[in-house]
Amino acid sequence: MRAAEIAIPLLIVALLAYALIKKVNIYKAFAAGAAEALPQLVSVLPYLAAMLTALEALKSSGALTALVGALRPAAQRIGLAPELIPLIVLRPFSGSASLALLKETLAQYGADSYIGRAAAVLVGSTETVFYTVALYFGSVGVTKTRQAIPASLIGGAVGAAIGILLVRLM
Repeated sequence: MRAAEIAIPLLIVALLAYALIKKVNIYKAFAAGAAEALPQLVSVLPYLAAMLTALEALKSSGALTALVGALRPAAQRIGLAPELIPLIVLRPFSGSASLALLKETLAQYGADSYIGRAAAVLVGSTETVFYTVALYFGSVGVTKTRQAIPASLIGGAVGAAIGILLVRLM
């Protein structure tokens, strides 16, 4: 058994042992923590719902496919594999959608291919900017994000470009 497979169970056992030593009512503490988190969830939920609804509207309307098609010639001119464009476009919006797309990419091209490696590095070197902004800014009630979104998107683009460049060099 690898360390990664036993890390979480060991952590849970250690926390339970610590709580027993300190004579903490674990169930009561868990319930109190959950009750404390509920108002936070209620305040964040509208922002997450709006972001997920907008993403689904983009996908369902065909706008996302049209955007990918429009970016394809420019990507080919700069030497970017066109197969990576959907992942680059989708990653700032949704982690689960980009992971599903990564799975499809790896199944189609293989994990050891240039496209497979570049896609994996791309997912690991970028962030779900709009999800993160909706979650964190929404949780504290910030409605004007100012430069947070442009700076995050630029940082994500730099991370993606450097990641893909390093894969190409390897």
